[in-house]
Parts: sequence; structure tokens; C-alpha cells
Amino acid sequence: MKDIGKLLKQAQQVQAKMAEMQAKLAEKTVESSAGGGMVKVTMNGQHEIVTVRIDPEVVDSSDIEMLEDLIIAAVNEAKSQVDDMIAKDMSSLTGGMPLPGLF
Repeated sequence: MKDIGKLLKQAQQVQAKMAEMQAKLAEKTVESSAGGGMVKVTMNGQHEIVTVRIDPEVVDSSDIEMLEDLIIAAVNEAKSQVDDMIAKDMSSLTGGMPLPGLF
């Protein structure tokens, strides 16, 4: 029974550390850009877009598709950067042991 109690205590500690990590991730941001910096996206650690900045030079009513593509590229790059940041933080929490399904 002592082993089960110890295991439960460890699980609670990991859960508390994960909640703390998620709170810290919400405060962290990454910035990505596309089109040589013409479109910039800032995303927080919870995959929420915080800001989108579009250089007026890239706004061309006759080529909306290009602007849409640049926004998509910047958002996808920001998401990739956040995923990498989460993986790094999770690795430090789990000691490098992958825990599938957490993020």
C-alpha cells in the first residue's frame, strides 16, 4: 500500500508541475513572419494568435490570394514554433521521457 501512496503522490506532483507549465506557456509568445517580414504573427504557448501585423505594401486588392497565403504561412510557422517550445518544456518536466497525448 505504501507503494501506491507514493505513486499517487508522484502523480499529483507531476500534475501540479504540468499545471504550472501550462500557465507559464500561456505567458510565453513566439513571433513568425512570412514574405520577408511583410506578415508577422505572434502566438502564445496555448496556440492563441495574439497579434497579426501586415505591412501595407503587401495589401493589393488585385492579389488577395497572396496575402492569404502569407498569413497562413506565418500562422503555421508560429504554430510549429509553439509546438517546439511545448515539447522542450515537456521534456524538461518528464526528464526526456515522451508522454503521448499530453499536448
